[in-house]
Amino acid sequence: MTAALERLLEFPTDRSAGAILSVFRRGAGDPTTHAESRGSGRRWIAWRTPLGPVTSRFEQRSERQVHVSGWGPGAEWLIEQAPALLGQDDDVTGFRPRHPVVAEVWRRLGGWRVPTSGLVVQTLVPAVIEQKVTGKEAFGAYRRLVRRYGTPAPGPGLDLGLVVPPDAPTWARIPSWEWLRASVDSARSDTIMRALVSPGRLEECGSVALPAAHRRLRSVPGIGVWTAAEVAQRALGDADAVSFGDYHVAKNIGYVLTGEEVDDDGLAELLEPYAGHRYRVQRLIELAGLGRPRHGPRMAPRTHLPR
Repeated sequence: MTAALERLLEFPTDRSAGAILSVFRRGAGDPTTHAESRGSGRRWIAWRTPLGPVTSRFEQRSERQVHVSGWGPGAEWLIEQAPALLGQDDDVTGFRPRHPVVAEVWRRLGGWRVPTSGLVVQTLVPAVIEQKVTGKEAFGAYRRLVRRYGTPAPGPGLDLGLVVPPDAPTWARIPSWEWLRASVDSARSDTIMRALVSPGRLEECGSVALPAAHRRLRSVPGIGVWTAAEVAQRALGDADAVSFGDYHVAKNIGYVLTGEEVDDDGLAELLEPYAGHRYRVQRLIELAGLGRPRHGPRMAPRTHLPR
């Protein structure tokens, strides 16, 4: 096993690596992530970086210290990106909780920050897979495709059973019937294929202003407000990118803040005082596990297997 590259990050304020990195986990069986027992404070991620695959380990050493280790060709890139990944560039200036529940959650979760992975395509593919389907169906599809077309994680990631997601050319070569076997319909797989015609242009979203990045993402037919927001929240560090169009988000936030469910228009009005930090409110509520009571049956997953 090659030696790890290591770096101890010290932040001026509390930083919760587990809470920050949790947004990258795509369901309980995501083969690209692994969280050790709560007491260890260690979280593992297998990613494909611009320099190649990497297995990374983030270990919480204290409220303001996180030790980062990386194995594989992408280790140098990961170590360099780690501060941004843990929210170094997230500016909380101007964030003022306007609701008691937001103030309380912010007090409890003040070590959370909006991450910037810089990996647009890697974030986009699972976001498209999650369009308009149940989480169970989407996570199962992503898990199946990553395990089939990804590569074993380098270093200790191999022993953990981690898998590095496919690169853009590999995603683009997946045949239509394999998407269907994974319960991904042609509308979503076609969107991914269109996006991957020019993956480099999408990756450049990280180097342009956020409004321009959103426009570039949404210029791909099949990528709308929701998908662009899901990418911006993870890859671009956008603290204002609300998941409008989500089946649950508006209803949950409305209920938590007012006791009543709202639609997207109501959510936009409700979050207007938080302009610049609207996603911050959304994610804090999600991390706190707050939402409306669920009394009805869950949506049933669909199947797209060929007949």
